[in-house]
Amino acid sequence: MEPTGSERGPARYEPGEGCVTTVVRVPVRIVVLVLVVPVRLVWDALTAAGRAVHRTALRPLGRGLAWLWHTLVVAPLRWLWGMLVVAPAAWLWRYVLAPAGRGFGAAVVWLVRYLIVVPVQWVYAYVLAPLGRGIAWLLRGLGVALVWLGKALFVWPWVALWRYVLAPAGRGIGAAVVWLVRYLVVAPARWLRTYVLAPLGRGLAWLVRGLGAVLGALVRWIVIVPAVALWRYVLGPAGRALAAVVTVLVRETGAALGHCWRAAGIISRAIGRFLAAVLRWTLVAPVRWVYRSVLTPVGQVIRDGLWRPVRRALRTARETVRQTRREIRRALFGAPREPEPARAEVPRREPGGSGARTL
Repeated sequence: MEPTGSERGPARYEPGEGCVTTVVRVPVRIVVLVLVVPVRLVWDALTAAGRAVHRTALRPLGRGLAWLWHTLVVAPLRWLWGMLVVAPAAWLWRYVLAPAGRGFGAAVVWLVRYLIVVPVQWVYAYVLAPLGRGIAWLLRGLGVALVWLGKALFVWPWVALWRYVLAPAGRGIGAAVVWLVRYLVVAPARWLRTYVLAPLGRGLAWLVRGLGAVLGALVRWIVIVPAVALWRYVLGPAGRALAAVVTVLVRETGAALGHCWRAAGIISRAIGRFLAAVLRWTLVAPVRWVYRSVLTPVGQVIRDGLWRPVRRALRTARETVRQTRREIRRALFGAPREPEPARAEVPRREPGGSGARTL
């Protein structure tokens, strides 16, 4: 048989949202929507205005300033730097400083070699090296003699004194001191610890242990048990309830902010579309109609009837001026000399031989 409901224990709550969440959600969302819609409208208006200003004013202004800076400052400075600094410095280095430095360096190397290095090598090889070897042999023999004399005067007498006098006397004195310490200090201290201090310490330990047990029981039943009961049955449930309420308020406020921000975005986009449609029908469409119906035909008439004939006339006048200038130059200085054609090589036979030589 399956156990009944009373045997299984109390049934759990069905999963879902509680009454506190339902009561808090609607007022919070209404208040947040009223507060968020103006902020979202202002935010969208500022964003659109910023994009328009950046696209129509700041970006072209920045490009123009960059072009002016490069044309008026960077290019002249680069040209002046190359002409006034780089080219003279390169010429000075290539034709003055580098040859002078190479000649001066070669002279200094020759002087150092034949005035310093060669004499120093000769002095070292024929004077200092033999003298150093002789001094080294002398110092080595003197050191051996001093070491032997020092051992004979200072080491061997002290070694004999330690080995045959001080060491036997020290061993005897040490044995006497050990015997006195053992029977005058260690044995009395051991008896005092075994028969006096150890029983006294065990009694004090039992006394302290009993007092600790009594004090622990008093502290437990007077302080700990009431505090645990207060926390378990009063403060804990109250804190959990308060935490649940605060959690619901925070969660619902965050969710309301998200929903209201999206709803305000929808409202803002609808208002923006309406304003864009009004602006398009009241300003953009008439301007476009005027451009297509009036300005475009007038511009085509001006282009075909005025600008193209003027451009053809200017081109014809420019060609006429060029031909006139060419004729005047030919009349004053003559026609330009044409290049002479290359002469062909004619083979010429050597007299008295069968070979041919080209000219």
